[in-house]
Amino acid sequence: MGFVQPSPPTVTPTATEVQAIFNRIAPVYDDLNQQLSLGLHQVWKRMAVRWSGAKAGDTGLDLCCGSGDLAIMLARQVGPTGRVYGVDFSAELLAAARDRSQRQPPVCPIHWTLGDALDLPFADHTFDAATMGYGLRNLTDIPQGLAELRRVLKPGAKAAILDFHRPQEGWIAQFQQWYLDTVVVPMARQMGLTDEYAYIAPSLDRFPVGPEQVALARQAGFTQAVHYPITGGLMGVLVVSHGHELV
Repeated sequence: MGFVQPSPPTVTPTATEVQAIFNRIAPVYDDLNQQLSLGLHQVWKRMAVRWSGAKAGDTGLDLCCGSGDLAIMLARQVGPTGRVYGVDFSAELLAAARDRSQRQPPVCPIHWTLGDALDLPFADHTFDAATMGYGLRNLTDIPQGLAELRRVLKPGAKAAILDFHRPQEGWIAQFQQWYLDTVVVPMARQMGLTDEYAYIAPSLDRFPVGPEQVALARQAGFTQAVHYPITGGLMGVLVVSHGHELV
């Protein structure tokens, strides 16, 4: 998924509500993410691919793949001898991902798969590496999502999970709130997406901070988990593994 994730209109969203939101925003998803991040979301996603440890010939998973840009980056990393599965539960975003892969042909096969991150349609120990971009915050059950991710990863495989983060420095937190209020919401309003994007700040308040994400990952069965704040703590990457030392 992309840089800016719309948050569901209720405090405890249902999966159906989240799915409907992403289907609605699919036509403008890429343009809005690119504008709101000043293109930096591409840099952050490349960092996630690197931290995933994916290498040539691997089978990779991009979970909550959205419109497919991170999956295509992962495909470049595993090369022509590898393969990638891009999974999302929004049929409209998967259609956008397929269109993107036709415009930007990946170097290896990408299997675009409609699926639920809480109940993945894969056997245990299928993947050598995984990424997730701006998907964890939108799961209705984060512990279950992490447990499913661990289940489908091979022993020793790593996953890198990129998402928003709540900065600990006061002035950076103030900047984040200012940016949401004065840039994100007005731009979304111009595109007719006020309701979809107006709840980003409340969703950040609910989203576990780095140490909490690490604790949840360990509870899900990952033996190694490290959270890296980036961009002054505005974003973060949770890197997890089972039976693999993280560096």
